Amino acid sequence: MIPLRRFLQLAGSAALAAAPQSARAQSYPSRPITIMVFVGAGGAPDIIARLIGQGLSQRIGQPVVIENRPGGGGNLSLQAVARAPADGHTLLLIATPHAINVTLYEKLNVNVIRDIAPVASINNDSFVMLVNPSSPVKSVAEFIVHAKSSPGKVNLTSSGNGNLTHLSGELFRMASGIDLVHVPYRNTPAALTALMAGDVHVIFGALPSAMPHVKAGSLRPLGVTAPARVKALPDVPSISDTVPGYAVTGWVGIGAPHGTPAEIIAKLNKDINAVVSDPEIAARLASFGSDPFTSTPASFGKLIAAETEKWEKVVRFAGLKIE
Repeated sequence: MIPLRRFLQLAGSAALAAAPQSARAQSYPSRPITIMVFVGAGGAPDIIARLIGQGLSQRIGQPVVIENRPGGGGNLSLQAVARAPADGHTLLLIATPHAINVTLYEKLNVNVIRDIAPVASINNDSFVMLVNPSSPVKSVAEFIVHAKSSPGKVNLTSSGNGNLTHLSGELFRMASGIDLVHVPYRNTPAALTALMAGDVHVIFGALPSAMPHVKAGSLRPLGVTAPARVKALPDVPSISDTVPGYAVTGWVGIGAPHGTPAEIIAKLNKDINAVVSDPEIAARLASFGSDPFTSTPASFGKLIAAETEKWEKVVRFAGLKIE
């Protein structure tokens, strides 16, 4: 049983921004802060971390170092932060995969619910359902009809087992009642190339990686995974218009080791919210197809808990497990 109640209690205890700061918070940070990132340099989460880190450094007067720790579907970076001193100087770029991994990985010695305290949200990302332009389907409804008429013959591609490009498709399969055969590739470019070549039939791709192909006309968007239309693709409907209740957003935020003092989390939350709300940084995030949003530690904790429960159902529906 996932200890969500404990996680929400931890998140709630961190929401003390209005409380008087202790001497410990007043002296924080006393040295550079490190943000552990779960992907390699140059990936969208890395770009976001560096953007936020630069703004945070200017506010706190200490360097913010981005350390890339890819591997294990995000588990290596989480493990490094979970085992770091709980003093606010080592932080985690926390994202949807960390919530998925609670169920996806059968043997985790650390997980985001138990070992990480939520600090602040940064942004949401939408995904988009894409097909080859030569496909006969031109809408989500047509795709469902086509898939139901061809059970076992329509391929869902992704950038790897258990990640959000895969599970967005599994959630769609679960919600629409269709049969899709998963064909994973080693990364997003390889999966998109296969779709453009006609080797596979559909992908739920992240907006930043999908937009160049949509603009070039090499892939056809059928619907976005956000609950409503997105600014980057204003003419593309939400999938939920056809499949009620379907929604996928990839969120990103900051976490700290469990046990980090509440007054330090409150200070970090205040400063990160100010960075995300800065018009220049918000515009940069929006240029990636992202929707910046701020939160309290408690509300961010509730989001993580809800997402963990949501993706647990999808992982179990798809029968996925990774050792």
